[in-house]
Amino acid sequence: MAEGTRLPAVSTPADPSPPPALTPRQRKLVEAGAAIRTDRPSAVDFLHSIQCQCGIPYTNPGDEVRVWERGQGHATLRIEAGAAIDPASRKFVEVGLPYGEKPRLVLIHLASEAVRTKNPVVDVEGSMTAFARSLGLDTNGPSLRHLKDQLARLAAATVRMGLVEGGHAVQVNTQIVSAFDLWYPDEPGQRVLWPSTVRLSAEYYASLTRHAVPLDRRAVGALAGSSLALDVYVWLAQRLHRVPAGRPQFLGWATLYDQFGQGYARVRDFRARFLATLRQVTAVYPTARLMADERGLTLEYSPPPVSGRTDSLLVG
Repeated sequence: MAEGTRLPAVSTPADPSPPPALTPRQRKLVEAGAAIRTDRPSAVDFLHSIQCQCGIPYTNPGDEVRVWERGQGHATLRIEAGAAIDPASRKFVEVGLPYGEKPRLVLIHLASEAVRTKNPVVDVEGSMTAFARSLGLDTNGPSLRHLKDQLARLAAATVRMGLVEGGHAVQVNTQIVSAFDLWYPDEPGQRVLWPSTVRLSAEYYASLTRHAVPLDRRAVGALAGSSLALDVYVWLAQRLHRVPAGRPQFLGWATLYDQFGQGYARVRDFRARFLATLRQVTAVYPTARLMADERGLTLEYSPPPVSGRTDSLLVG
């Protein structure tokens, strides 16, 4: 077997010239990684384990695409676009599938608030803005409108989560959000309806309380601008600590491409992007133990990004 590259170490040639200035995103990764290495998290977030394994679209598939299905290992996620009632016309208006990094952050926020408060009802209007600010996201203008647009898409969608183990199948058919309050948009002609409070469905909330994966909020904030980076981080968060000690697990590039390669026509192009993303993720998950080579990725047992009791970290 060819020698692999253990991440996040990167060999670079000697260069007497000063290093280039860091971009704001690179600086955020460096600062978050340094804090994670030295301090316990001040806040912990959560996400359902199946959503850690199966992601939603990276880009807008188009409003005509009404179904999205993704599988990984024993888990399968299916999302069906829905409709929301327009209080002005009193008619249902179709909304598209959620996509991009914003609904990933919304899902993390809803799960985190529900676990923190032990309540399936989440006051989005107050807490979503605070969450966005804690991640360093813009809370004014287009960014916040897009965040609320994706929340509306999630609220209207029907979600089917399936898990097959040992010939036994467990399936949850639900809407993540069973009810939501709507208010009139501020902008005339704005079609999307924005929830102000949401109630997680009983099925989803019950499953979440059993299968919530803890995440370091500093890492989530540092990776918040990339759908792929968020997907890889939450996947490793739920996967690495379940790898048996002394029994590494190997995943070939074809397998990784099937899971994360949407939008890439060639495995070669995907591999280059995935390796670059892995370096970002391991910068904020420094205890992750894995090795990449030309065949694929080898995972070794690693402690989860948030270890020990999390109840003292459940802050807003």
